[in-house]
Amino acid sequence: MEWLEKGINAPQGFKANGLFSGVKRKRKDLSMLLSEFPCQYAGVFTKNVVQAAPVKWNKERLKANDSIYGVIINSGNANACTGAKGEEDCKTMAVKSAEGISDYFNIDIQAENMLVASTGVIGVNLNMAKIEAGIARLPETLTKESVGADSAAEGIMTTDTFTKVKSVKVVIEGKDVVISGMAKGSGMIHPNMGTMLSFITTDVNITSELLQKLLKSTVDETYNMISVDGDTSTNDMVLVLANGASGVNVEEETEEFKVFETAFQALNEELAKLIVKDGEGATKFIEVKVEGMPSSIEAKKMVHAVITSNLVKTAFFGEDANWGRILCALGYSGAIFNPELVDVTYLSESGSINLLKAGMPVDFDEEYALDILKEKEIKVLVSCHQGDQDAKGWGCDFSYDYVKINGEYRT
Repeated sequence: MEWLEKGINAPQGFKANGLFSGVKRKRKDLSMLLSEFPCQYAGVFTKNVVQAAPVKWNKERLKANDSIYGVIINSGNANACTGAKGEEDCKTMAVKSAEGISDYFNIDIQAENMLVASTGVIGVNLNMAKIEAGIARLPETLTKESVGADSAAEGIMTTDTFTKVKSVKVVIEGKDVVISGMAKGSGMIHPNMGTMLSFITTDVNITSELLQKLLKSTVDETYNMISVDGDTSTNDMVLVLANGASGVNVEEETEEFKVFETAFQALNEELAKLIVKDGEGATKFIEVKVEGMPSSIEAKKMVHAVITSNLVKTAFFGEDANWGRILCALGYSGAIFNPELVDVTYLSESGSINLLKAGMPVDFDEEYALDILKEKEIKVLVSCHQGDQDAKGWGCDFSYDYVKINGEYRT
């Protein structure tokens, strides 16, 4: 497995670009992704009952098992809670994208062959005049060059402070297979499949059924194990397109699939972690691992409780080695465990320190603990000594700036 310094258009047959359409004040706000070949498609979506129009559109494409050629994405406006008008605008984005691509590339693409994603403010109608004008300009700019991938990644950002892109290559049957992804998310992050969007491309040949199964299991171990603020968005989605351009086939329960699966999961874990590292106002990146449980499900409950606890998050912001908040969160997680067997250890580049042993506090050096907690990345290890199952998750601290950013979000 080799990490590449490339973007979403790195797999064979994919092109991308992004531009400024005028929906946002300054930054790029419209991105397009295109495959030269029809793609197998998989998607996982928000479990929020309130769902944006693009979520509904993409679910229909998945249900109908449509072949997909591309994705059109706007930022600055979520197209959520916009009623029938929002659904019509979403369809128009697909129609205009298909028409533009068909005319420029001289191929027959219908609206149903395009996916749509939106992110931004809820409850405001799209400025379709600006978006349609932007869509009309995009097809001729689509490119394999890195500038196109970079622009596409910029065009999906809202409060993000940096683009989130990863690309990996594996060799299967003597041929290169590339998996690439771009994501956005900074606040409203508590995926339960923030606005969290993730788009994955690959040139492997795989059935839609196997791709969907792989995506679901991967999301459960990656995006569904992160949290910034506990809010599950109306627009969360992870979309995967596989066009088979590499000529490599992968089938379930084969060594080839295992190679692909490992790389696919690694790429999505890295994207998920980048989202947390860009958490609104965050100053600390926190990894929580619970080990030694009878069940991974119970371990996940414990991880979730810790990474979503506001008291834990504020303690890390204040660089306070308050292990009591960790144990408290574990206790209300709903998991069945024996607190008298639990150890808690903090780790960072500055070292490690054991704070709790067999459910009892350990005398520790507060100054040394402070050195550990001053680091930007901190690991919390919870050892339960009750089994061989574990779980990992990722979160961040809770700072003054989070309140400021979200208090002024619409202005």
